[in-house]
Order: sequence, then structure tokens, then C-alpha cells
Amino acid sequence: MSTIHHFIGDKNNFNWEDVDLKVFDGTDGSKYASRRILITEEREGAKYFVFRYFRIMPGGNSTMFDKHAHDHGVLILHGHCTVVINNQEFHAGPMDVIYISPEDVHHFIVEGDEPLGFLCVIPNKKLLPKLVE
Repeated sequence: MSTIHHFIGDKNNFNWEDVDLKVFDGTDGSKYASRRILITEEREGAKYFVFRYFRIMPGGNSTMFDKHAHDHGVLILHGHCTVVINNQEFHAGPMDVIYISPEDVHHFIVEGDEPLGFLCVIPNKKLLPKLVE
């Protein structure tokens, strides 16, 4: 069902109406990280993709050495980071776009003293078996 989630955040703490916050407890290898799922099949009925916002505080990182059968599209909104993809390091900041291929090992490490915030689009994981065929 088509919908709009109005922005209610601020410069380095993005938030949207009717979108829950999940704070990661670190058991996945992440540190000082949280996520908001902006568009998903369960809530909006999006059948083909999931649209997410991640925020990682200074001194933190995403899940270390993460790897998936699907690709990712990432847009950095605020903050700076080191992006590690298959042991190669890249520096990224606001408005940089990152493509992560399927099965590439990857993680994000915050640089500096401001939070890192980025959008991440992935396919609906329910479709992966069909896409592999």
C-alpha cells in the first residue's frame, strides 16, 4: 500500500514517522549501531526491495566481515567512514554511493566524531531463490 513516512529527525539523527528504531546489541559484531526499516513488504507491501537507514555512532562500526547472497546499494547521508570491501579500504562521506556485490565481505567503520548515517537498499530476501534460478 502506497504511503509516506514524514521526516521528523534532525541533521545527524534521522527519524521518520511510524518507523521503529532497532538498536543492535553488538552480538552481530556491530558497535554503536542502529537501524530503521523505512520500506518493507510487511508494512508497506513492497514486494521487491527493502529500504533501510543505518546510524552508527563515533567509535562504532557495522557488522564486521558481513557477507550476503544479495547485493546492496548504499548512499552516505552524513558522517564519514572507512568502507572495507574484500580487504580493500575506501573512504566515503556525504552523498557518496557504494555498490556492494553479492558475496563480497564488507563493513563500515566510522571516522571522526560525528555519527555516520546511510541509506541501504537490498532485494526482498524472499525473492533470492527465484533470482538465483
